[in-house]
Amino acid sequence: MSSSSKKQKIADEKRLFQEKWENLYFVTQVGEKLSCMICLQCISVPKEYNVRRHYETLHREQYAKLSGKLREEKVHHLKASFTKQRNFFACINTASEDSVKASFVVSEMIAKASRPFTEGQFVKECMLKACEIICPEKKKLFEGISLSANTVASRITESATNVQQQLIAAAKDFVAYSMALDESTGVTDTAYCAIFIRGVDENLNIVEELLDLLPMKGTTTGRDVFQELEACIERCGLPWDKLVSVATDGAPAMCSEKVGIVGLMVEKRNQLSLAGPFAAIHCILHQEALCGKSLQMKDVMDVVVKTVNFICARGLNHRQFVSFLADLETEYGELLYHTEVRWLSRGKVLQRFF
Repeated sequence: MSSSSKKQKIADEKRLFQEKWENLYFVTQVGEKLSCMICLQCISVPKEYNVRRHYETLHREQYAKLSGKLREEKVHHLKASFTKQRNFFACINTASEDSVKASFVVSEMIAKASRPFTEGQFVKECMLKACEIICPEKKKLFEGISLSANTVASRITESATNVQQQLIAAAKDFVAYSMALDESTGVTDTAYCAIFIRGVDENLNIVEELLDLLPMKGTTTGRDVFQELEACIERCGLPWDKLVSVATDGAPAMCSEKVGIVGLMVEKRNQLSLAGPFAAIHCILHQEALCGKSLQMKDVMDVVVKTVNFICARGLNHRQFVSFLADLETEYGELLYHTEVRWLSRGKVLQRFF
């Protein structure tokens, strides 16, 4: 007979714990199993033969002399001690789970605020100082929260992996999805390609997230970016036939009909014999940037920039202007500079100036 058949047979017997076993053999029921109140050993099968054999083998010589009232008092004492110990370990497990959860929450906040991983230790010190004042009896719980730099980095990595897994799982239900691509170079001269995905399922639930951030090694031609994009799509299990559009920044490496990403995607769809709708669109943000460059508003910007520079370039003028705004109790107490490199600053400067 197989082990599975034996387990099934034991479960089918539906053996019940008998209260008399507490006084006879010093055992108590814990869930579906029995546990010895003396040595805390688990007795998996609630059968009197097994219980008696355990007692006679390990504890009979020490406890056989107890009888009557003395035996009942000993059973009551052991049972109370056993229950207290189980509750203690349950509290430890609960506190441990809460500490890990708190560590994940704080790590997520550090990541969202773009703070260094070493900030976790500083946050923990702040919590301990506050705990000493508000609830000193719970200081041990706060000390159990691990927020070292390595732990914070590990928590953020695990959270990011979990979010990506959820996104991939949700993407399997998409009836259609689109992508937005943006390739740029970071401060360390490393080129990255950010891939955003937007999909909709049959219940019209829309999901829009950052799918992946791909580091580019060597050249960043359209074919290089397309190969990374193709690998990402295959890795995430996204079907090509449900990709309906792609948004790019309009650069030649993106939009070229032969060597650009759009052209290579069309070629890929032709190879797969896909006849569904597919559109390549221009990123709206980059359209606004182009419009901002074309619409110079020189007459307006010259006056605004000259005024801002007159106020902010000299310390005395700046201090007098800030004092003037403070006397008027205005909502804003400062002016913003306009930077040609950051095209969004033009609108912000004009709004603040107004």
